[in-house]
Amino acid sequence: MKVIFLQDVKGQGKKGEVKNVSEGYAQNFLLPRGLVRPATEGNVKTLEQQNAAEQKRKQQEKEEAAQLGKKLEEMTIELKAKAGEGGRLFGAITSKQVAEALAKHGVKIDKRKIEMSDPIRTLGVTQVPVKLHAEVKSTLKVHVTEE
Repeated sequence: MKVIFLQDVKGQGKKGEVKNVSEGYAQNFLLPRGLVRPATEGNVKTLEQQNAAEQKRKQQEKEEAAQLGKKLEEMTIELKAKAGEGGRLFGAITSKQVAEALAKHGVKIDKRKIEMSDPIRTLGVTQVPVKLHAEVKSTLKVHVTEE
């Protein structure tokens, strides 16, 4: 019996797959639990439409991330911090502070998407990588000045 998987079933198939399974397994186990749907012509067309809509949505997200990336590369964030001799900061500038400064400029980015290997500990301009999408990365300039 040909079925469309609605959820991942261990050892059988993943969500969205169309596969042949034994008639008894489908009738007695998969269908009553709502794990599959019979692969009729209408159901297969519905699945194809859902996949097309999902692809379109993912493409739209990627385009929006690319636009935001261009906007970020033109931007420079100004942060003030107390510093000692030689331009070393008392404390450090973290990704959370950078995210808050971006929010003040009207750009909402989660602090986990700001990829700082170490916090900023010196005065001056620092290039900070930002991962906006699985395939889109950008660089933000953070200018730290003395208070």
